[in-house]
Amino acid sequence: MKSFILFIATVALPALAAGQEQKSQGQAIQYVHCGALVQPETGKLQRNVLIGVQGERISEVKENATAPAGARVIDLSDHTCLPGLIDTHTHVLLQGDITAADYDEQLLKQSTAYRAILATRSVRRALEYGFTTIRDLETEGAGYADVDLKRAINNGIIPGPRMRVATRAMDVTGAYPLQGYSPEISVPHGVQVVDGAEDGRKAVREQISFGADWIKVYSDRSYFVRPDGVLDDIPTFTLDELRAIVDEAHRQHHKVASHAMALNGVHNSVEAGVDSVEHGNYIAEADLKTMAQKGIFYVPTIFVGEYVAPGRAAAGAKVWLDMLKIHEETFHRALNAGVKIAFGTDVGGFDWGIDPAREFGYMVKYGMTPAQAIRSATSSAAELLGMQNEVGTIAPGKYADVVAVQGDPLGDVTLLEKIDFVMKGGEVYKSPVR
Repeated sequence: MKSFILFIATVALPALAAGQEQKSQGQAIQYVHCGALVQPETGKLQRNVLIGVQGERISEVKENATAPAGARVIDLSDHTCLPGLIDTHTHVLLQGDITAADYDEQLLKQSTAYRAILATRSVRRALEYGFTTIRDLETEGAGYADVDLKRAINNGIIPGPRMRVATRAMDVTGAYPLQGYSPEISVPHGVQVVDGAEDGRKAVREQISFGADWIKVYSDRSYFVRPDGVLDDIPTFTLDELRAIVDEAHRQHHKVASHAMALNGVHNSVEAGVDSVEHGNYIAEADLKTMAQKGIFYVPTIFVGEYVAPGRAAAGAKVWLDMLKIHEETFHRALNAGVKIAFGTDVGGFDWGIDPAREFGYMVKYGMTPAQAIRSATSSAAELLGMQNEVGTIAPGKYADVVAVQGDPLGDVTLLEKIDFVMKGGEVYKSPVR
């Protein structure tokens, strides 16, 4: 056995890698000619850029260069190119849940198979919007269907972005829909119900064994604004439970995302050492400082709150309107505190027929520059996902994920809602109409 392992490590694996490299090198280079290219790290435009693409990877990036005679060239000389966009908070198996009835309809009346079919449309839309990578943060009652969607995309069966998936997510008894039904009736839940530290560890192990790339927890619920303006909540997991979940995930080299919208949920998440705080409408100053020190990412998901607040306020939950202003103030404070911010939209919480790039305009409205907003959806998002060596910038060796738009998104970031060229892994999925 030791001899076999040594053979695999010293002979077979290097030979396989060399074979793959030779295969890539044997493919003809195609070129993408960009009138301009946004490099997220500098926040500046490069003019007249030629991107060489060999197979699914970028082979070269040159300014003021000319493609070799006879080479295939994709002419985007009237466009601005960017790295493929990354949305770090999506729900491809959810098709909008503005009201409780919307959510109940999907969990009670739609089979997992039907929801998976709808999800194939969601991932296609994501790709056509320009999002070549997504992190899907739980299936909302559809089990491990996201793992199969990811597999189908990777195997070329359906078109879609690169996916990192969180499968079932976790919450405690009595804290997550479906709620309000007779106690005599057993109804499904949108999460894996977990109580106790050891139950949390077991759930982490189970989800990872079935294909979870990330672990997600719901850390708070029942939001209200205190007289001092602080958005308060009821925490779900105890700190000991959260610490056990995070410890088990980290022990297995997986990261944890925490739905935490208010005071206690955020604080417990930060204390437990999660890797990203999702939503974060209110974050205390001390927790912002800890997040900056520990490199915990903030994924604010602004647009979904703006989208659902009027309807939920009309239904009686007026706190949602107060939460918008609190969220904007928190976003400003997070920027000033140097917290890492990654782009995420919670699409699926709103209909997939709406372009998630709407988020960019709100990020700028809330205080970012267009360059910072673009960075949040490219190099910063890639860092959060641990994919910075693969995606997030246009550079040799990285995946040939390129999107393009007419105009300058550094001047008007809402132009990213009009992306008309999408390449993922060297394959073109959307081209401008000439």
